Amino acid sequence: MITFNYIASFFLIALGFYTIVTQHNIVKSVIGLSIADYGVNLLIISIGYVPGGTAPIFTPGELTQASAFVDPIPQALTLTSIVIGACVTAMSMSLVMKLYDSYGTLDTGEIRRLRG
Repeated sequence: MITFNYIASFFLIALGFYTIVTQHNIVKSVIGLSIADYGVNLLIISIGYVPGGTAPIFTPGELTQASAFVDPIPQALTLTSIVIGACVTAMSMSLVMKLYDSYGTLDTGEIRRLRG
């Protein structure tokens, strides 16, 4: 099952980068950036997964040599990445709105042509 997560995360990252590179609409490029961000988040969570692991909450009597704990650092990094990704998307969309107000279009080729 964990292999599916790796395949899905690499697919999302590749799809996001493909969308960023090939689309001429700025809104679609911002959506591609968000898709790539979701793929990276899935990859980080998948790397931190331990089969059969439990939460790292224990008392000194419960700790044995065979205890397997899930590392909480990737989960904390992913949570932070989700918040940062939402802020980047919001900031990008506000810049897209300003571009549309200035140039009247969201096509990158048209904006380059209008700019000179």
